[in-house]
Amino acid sequence: MVNDLIWDNNEDIRVIECENNARTIRKRLSECREERRPYVFITSTMTIKPLHRILVPVSMLEEETYKAEICTYIARKTGAHIILLQANDYGSHARQNVNRIVTHIKAVAERSGEEISYEVVLARKDSFSLMREAAERQRDFRHDLLVLTASREYGLDDIFFGPQEQKAIQRALVPVMLVNPREDLFSLCD
Repeated sequence: MVNDLIWDNNEDIRVIECENNARTIRKRLSECREERRPYVFITSTMTIKPLHRILVPVSMLEEETYKAEICTYIARKTGAHIILLQANDYGSHARQNVNRIVTHIKAVAERSGEEISYEVVLARKDSFSLMREAAERQRDFRHDLLVLTASREYGLDDIFFGPQEQKAIQRALVPVMLVNPREDLFSLCD
């Protein structure tokens, strides 16, 4: 199981195994709206492998920086390489979020005395299409885990067509970890 590869205590992460269909994934996402811990979706079409590369898309949204703790923790536990996929936006918010995550990675590496391998890659798409690009470019990045931020609130598009993370989970060939973006719900057990 993925959580055996990442966490010492399996209570720290929720693993959701389900079929790869929109209805099932959307239902399971709704069940996780109040989840405090990271949760990993594993569908029937995904391959579980030891973690060597973690893909972390970073958009312009402020809550993207919550993924810094998660990806750093996983990289330290597994020795995995972190790929920060920076949205190709006109403004500087995505770049600033990547810089905050890199600062966190460097601080943890310095404090722990461990080397944490990472790289920053500029995406082809902007923040609005970043999750889709991350799910579709699996052959480019050869990642073993995709770390996404769950939607804070669902808009009309999400209600009618499904949230972005649902579509990313459906396209992904590797497990997808989601972090709840609401600060009052966020926790990471270390």
